[in-house]
Amino acid sequence: MTATSAALAVALVLVVVGWRGSVGRRLRGTTAVRDRAPATSGRDDGVARPARSDGTEGELDVVLVIELVDAALTAGCALPTALCAVGDAIAGASGRALRRAGSALLLGASWPTAWAHAPDSLGPLRDALEVAWVTGASPGAGLRACADGIRRARRRAVRTAAARLSVHLVLPLGACFLPAFVLLGLVPVVLSLADGLVGAP
Repeated sequence: MTATSAALAVALVLVVVGWRGSVGRRLRGTTAVRDRAPATSGRDDGVARPARSDGTEGELDVVLVIELVDAALTAGCALPTALCAVGDAIAGASGRALRRAGSALLLGASWPTAWAHAPDSLGPLRDALEVAWVTGASPGAGLRACADGIRRARRRAVRTAAARLSVHLVLPLGACFLPAFVLLGLVPVVLSLADGLVGAP
């Protein structure tokens, strides 16, 4: 499978992801939401990337990068070719690191050398592919397991943060609602009883 086929597979995934994001924005779209929407870069590849204040494009989430590499590998291309194709399709430090790693592997560099300058965000992808590169096994299952593991870890982190927040809100909410309960619930009852006792013959 040639690099052109890998690039077409990656581009197809990017277009699908961009279409899904576009549909979601149209369904949620109101004037206020559109006014608050971040500016996007000028690349017309179907994926909206937030523009940073320094003009550089935002990095894609590592799970999406893993899925793009998996799509390129599923199309039948070799691992170095898949890395180069995905690196050409995305921007930022991740794209440059993937292109550099793929080119180095094509030139015969060792695995640690090829990934020497990759950002830490690509660590899960690098580790998931290393076993396949060293042993020659199919990397698809490892990549999908890696993406699922990241999603599960994020869901656990969200649930833990939500539980911690609920504990932290107990005292503030109690401090807010207890005086209101006393003033609106107990004070009128006490005043009513006191008025009845004072007015009794």
